[in-house]
Amino acid sequence: MLDVRRLRLLRELARRGTIAAVAEALAFSPSAVSQQLAVLEREAGLPLLERTGRRVRLTPTGQNLVRHAEAVLERLEQADADLAEARGGLAGALRIGAFPTAIRAIVPAALVALARRHPGLEPMVSETDPAAVAHALRAGDLDVALIHEYDFVPAPQEPGLATQPLYRESMYLAAPAGAPAGAAAAPAGRGPDQGAVLRAHADAPWITATHGTLCHAMALRACQAAGFTPRIRHRVDEFPTVLALVAAGQGVAVVPQLGVTGPADPAVSLTRLLMERRTQIAFRSGAAAHPAVAAFGAALRAAVPPELATPTSPA
Repeated sequence: MLDVRRLRLLRELARRGTIAAVAEALAFSPSAVSQQLAVLEREAGLPLLERTGRRVRLTPTGQNLVRHAEAVLERLEQADADLAEARGGLAGALRIGAFPTAIRAIVPAALVALARRHPGLEPMVSETDPAAVAHALRAGDLDVALIHEYDFVPAPQEPGLATQPLYRESMYLAAPAGAPAGAAAAPAGRGPDQGAVLRAHADAPWITATHGTLCHAMALRACQAAGFTPRIRHRVDEFPTVLALVAAGQGVAVVPQLGVTGPADPAVSLTRLLMERRTQIAFRSGAAAHPAVAAFGAALRAAVPPELATPTSPA
């Protein structure tokens, strides 16, 4: 009989690429991971890994076993959800990952509603960049998380994960007041032409998120789609700080709707773009019916501000 814990290690190796990365993610030593995978090979009775120097890769048999592992792990999540439903009365830790703007604008109200309806549940929030959510969910470090995607940076399909839409928000070009707007009319009265707005600042210094984040990729690709590569001066992840730098004349930036809430700063000019940022609730496949995950999802949907566009979501 194949061991589920070892199947999980094989699945993580398929996603992360190296034994060292699996060991770091799951708090094992590399030798322990190697030993457990060797035991799994003996259980399978066939080679699952090919070793080339210091690296390993999955054999076709290993890749096929990973597909079975995904199905097994999903069914285990469903079983856990059924047991939690049968026990009744939500209690214990719920590990939540979210990005900063959602933590500030959405999550607090959701936690209040969750505490009122399920006082035995202990939500634990960790600031998590969407790019790191998939690994954290699969590793069991998180139970549920908020992720986002942009028009120019769609969220990749992550094996072992499922998502539900939560809300959509507009994007804005933030520039120092008095800077050229470049807001030529777009077809069908859809507002300023996005390419023209961005090209008006092609020679300006830009403020983007740090390299490797979806926000950084979004700004870079939006500018490239407009016909230029931005000259990046500052790399900052927190949008209030980005707007403070814009107000100080340090550059221009693309920011989401939730990043510009609060009193208007007369030193900052905001031009709405045609782009959107879409936020989703993410969890392990099979966990949608888990009472704690479902309860937090319902609380999140009730906490979405009315000014945001809300797609159709499960009840």
